[in-house]
Amino acid sequence: MAGELTHIGFICDGNRRWARAQNLPTLEGHKRGFDKVEVIIDALKDTEVQFLSFFLFSTENWDRSPEEIAYLMDLVEKKIDDLTKKAMKDNMRVVVMGRPEPVKPKLWQKIMNSEAETAENTGKTICICFNYGGKWEIADAATKAIAAGETELTPKTFEKYLYHPEVPACDLIIRTSGEERISGFQLWRAAYAEFLFIDKHFPAIEAEDCQKFLDEFHNRQRRFGK
Repeated sequence: MAGELTHIGFICDGNRRWARAQNLPTLEGHKRGFDKVEVIIDALKDTEVQFLSFFLFSTENWDRSPEEIAYLMDLVEKKIDDLTKKAMKDNMRVVVMGRPEPVKPKLWQKIMNSEAETAENTGKTICICFNYGGKWEIADAATKAIAAGETELTPKTFEKYLYHPEVPACDLIIRTSGEERISGFQLWRAAYAEFLFIDKHFPAIEAEDCQKFLDEFHNRQRRFGK
């Protein structure tokens, strides 16, 4: 059997396609996608999963239209408040993986405040991958390692320079919307992750789907090169 399922990562894809299929404005898909983050957290609240990562905005997404980017930044600003309140109510910690530039300083500070406010909570950890790129995480870690005077790195010593190094490797990575690629998500932590690609768009995920994800994982055999 697959063993413990500690960390699930979600590549939250298909928000705009879902909206078009519902004859809704494409931007509405992003709002519904953010709503589903809380649905998934609640569905997995009483399970073995201790870390949940959500890939919400990549370093490549800045190439989208100014209108869409402005909408997404406003949405994050509103939703981070909701997530912080939920985390405090449910004893969860919020951490953010990503780069501060070129996010507006006021928004980045608000996100950092969410981290600080929830830092002492002892339940699940919710990792928001915002302005995140897997190559950038590794490059930023290398920069930190050089600054720390490291001259001979091993995987074990290197990983302490990753964003939030206390977050363990992903056991399961789920990508919605039928796409079958990683798009730079959690490159270091994905080394031995199981992958699950599903056709549903992210806003179409329901609470009952989460049990199917757990079942699929536990039906697999993980070998770790053995």
